[in-house]
Formats: sequence, structure tokens, C-alpha cells
Amino acid sequence: MIGAEGRILARVVRTCHGCPSQWDAWTVGGRYLYLRHRHGEGGVERTPDSWNEGRPELLVEWDDGTATGVIGPAEFLLAAGLEPAPGASIA
Repeated sequence: MIGAEGRILARVVRTCHGCPSQWDAWTVGGRYLYLRHRHGEGGVERTPDSWNEGRPELLVEWDDGTATGVIGPAEFLLAAGLEPAPGASIA
């Protein structure tokens, strides 16, 4: 589950345009999130602040039933319950 402060994104950078669709994202608080959609399954992971804190944490996961790997950023953010901050950089 993503808390209110973790849902607002300051920056989103697309790292793969095909299948899977994926992005690197940073919250307004500076936390890094990994966003991925493949075969109709989407997910948001938060990485630990350091290697000593363990593995990435799965925050959101869903299956949209499409079996596709291509989704646009606006559709992904909506499905994941994320939103861009005013003036956010989405590339």
C-alpha cells in the first residue's frame, strides 16, 4: 500500500517503450519507485534506502486482463493510484 505522500510523483522517466512498459519514478519526497507493466500485470516497487535494508518492497500489483505489455504513463499512473505533482517531469 502506498501512503499519501508516496503517491505524488515529481519525476517519471520511461526506460522501456516496448514490452514491458517500465519507468523510473521519484516521489516528491525523493523516494525511488520502479514502475512496470507486462502481460497485463502492473506493479510498483520501492527500493530500500540502502543495501542493508533488504529487497525491494512491492507496493501495488494488479492484472488488467489485457495480456499486453504496452501501456501509456497516464493509464499506468491511474491504475497504480499514483499522480504527478503540479509541474512534474514526465518523459
